[in-house]
Amino acid sequence: MTLRLFDTDTRTVRDFAPLVPGRASVYLCGATVQGEPHIGHVRSGVAFDVLRRWLLAHDIDVFFIRNVTDIEDKILTKAAEAGRPWWEWAATHERAFDRAYERLGVLPPSAEPRATGHITQMVEMMRRLIDRGHAYASEGNVYFDVVSYPDYGKLSGHKLDDVHQGESAGEGKRDPRDFTLWKAAKPGEPTWPSPWGPGRPGWHLECSAMAEFYLGAEFDIHCGGMDLVFPHHENEIAQSKGAGDGFARYWLHNGWVTMGGEKMSKSLGNVLSVPNVLKQVRAVELRFYLGSAHYRSMLEYSDKALHDAAQSYQRIEAFVNRVVDRAGEIPVGKWTDAFAAALDDDLAVPKALAEIHRAVHEGNKALEVGAIDSARDLASQVRAMLAILGVDPLDPHWYTPSDSSAALGALDVLVRAELDRRQEARAAKDWAAADAVRDRLQSAGIEVTDTAGGPEWALGAPQPGKAK
Repeated sequence: MTLRLFDTDTRTVRDFAPLVPGRASVYLCGATVQGEPHIGHVRSGVAFDVLRRWLLAHDIDVFFIRNVTDIEDKILTKAAEAGRPWWEWAATHERAFDRAYERLGVLPPSAEPRATGHITQMVEMMRRLIDRGHAYASEGNVYFDVVSYPDYGKLSGHKLDDVHQGESAGEGKRDPRDFTLWKAAKPGEPTWPSPWGPGRPGWHLECSAMAEFYLGAEFDIHCGGMDLVFPHHENEIAQSKGAGDGFARYWLHNGWVTMGGEKMSKSLGNVLSVPNVLKQVRAVELRFYLGSAHYRSMLEYSDKALHDAAQSYQRIEAFVNRVVDRAGEIPVGKWTDAFAAALDDDLAVPKALAEIHRAVHEGNKALEVGAIDSARDLASQVRAMLAILGVDPLDPHWYTPSDSSAALGALDVLVRAELDRRQEARAAKDWAAADAVRDRLQSAGIEVTDTAGGPEWALGAPQPGKAK
C-alpha cells in the first residue's frame, strides 16, 4: 500500500507506515452528546470511514476507536435547562448519534468507550503527570502546567504567550494558560472520588486516557475535526507525552461543514439535523454529499449543493441498475489504478469520483451499442469503487430487494406507453412534446437512456418540480 496522508503535526504529506505491520490503530474524537446530531457533526464519521474502508480493502486489520464524551459542561447545562438528569440527557443523544452513523452507513467502531467509564484510567494518568512535574493539585482541582512542556503549541502553531484555553481562571490555577485535568466538586454536579477530592474529569484528559487504554501508549492515527486542533488535541498531546506516552504518530483533521462561510454549530443557530436533512434526500445521497469533497476542505452547505450531489449519485446508481436489468447479477470487482492513485494521495475523493464518473460514462456508451459484457465489467469496477466510499447502491445496507415483479411489470407497461409517445413526438419533430414526456418520467424517478436498441428505463429517485 502506498497511502500518503497529510499530517497536521508536521504539516507535510507523509507515507503511512503502521506501527505494527498489517495493523492500523486509529482514534477518532467522537461526539459530545449534548444534542441532536447535525450534518457537521457526522462529517468526520463519514470522512474517516473512507480511510478505514481503504485500509481494510488492503487487508490491514483496523482497530478503530471512537469515543463518546458523556460528561462535559455543555451536557450539564443543557440537561439542567431541560429539567432532565444529565445521564439521561447524554444517553438519549448518544443513541441519536448512533442512529445517524448507522443510517449513513458508517461502520461501527471496534469499541466506543464512554468517558464516565474510564475515571480510573484518568486518575492514574494524573498521578503520573504530577509525579513527572507536569501537573499540580490545588483546592481540589488538578491543572496541567503548560510551561513545563516545551513542545506545547507545536501542533496548532500557537505561541505560548498567545495561549487562551477558553476556560475559567479556576481556583488555585498558577498560570491562566494552564488547563484543567480535574474539576473540584460543585453543588448539584456529578462527582467521582479521587486522591485530590471529589470532582469530575476535564474534557481533554478523557481522550488521552481512553486512547491509551484501548490503543496503547503509542498508536498510528488520531483523527478529528479541525476545530479540535486547539485546544483539545494540543492538550491531549501535552498530557499524553507529559505522562511518558509516544501517543499518535499521525494527526488527521477534517474540514467543517459551513453555512454562509461560518462553521455549522448550535451556537450560531445554523444547524441542520441529520433527521431533518433526511427528509430531503435519501441517507445514501446524504453520505455521498458529505463525502464528496476532500476531507480537509470546507464543505459549504446549500440546498442546491445537496440536491446536485443527490442527482449525481442517482446517475451513477441508474447506470448500475440498468446493467443489472440487462446483464443480471454484477459482482463487486476491482477498483481502477486511477481510483487507487487518487485515494492513496491523501484520500483525494474528488479525483476518485472523477474516475467513477468516467467509468459510468464508458459503461453507458457500452450499453447504448449493446456491448453488455463491457458494461458489466465497468459496472463491477464502479461497485468496487463505490464500496470504498461506502455508497455501493447494491450493498444490502442500501438495497433491499423485494418481491415486486407484478408492480414492476405494470409500471413497465405504463412507462413503455410514455416512451412510445416520446418516440412518436421525436419522429414528428415535436420536441416540446418529447421533452414533456422525458420531464414527466424524470419527475417520477424514471431514468431514460437512449440506446441503439431503443430507449431503456430504470428506477432512480423522484425529482419534484420537473413535470410539465
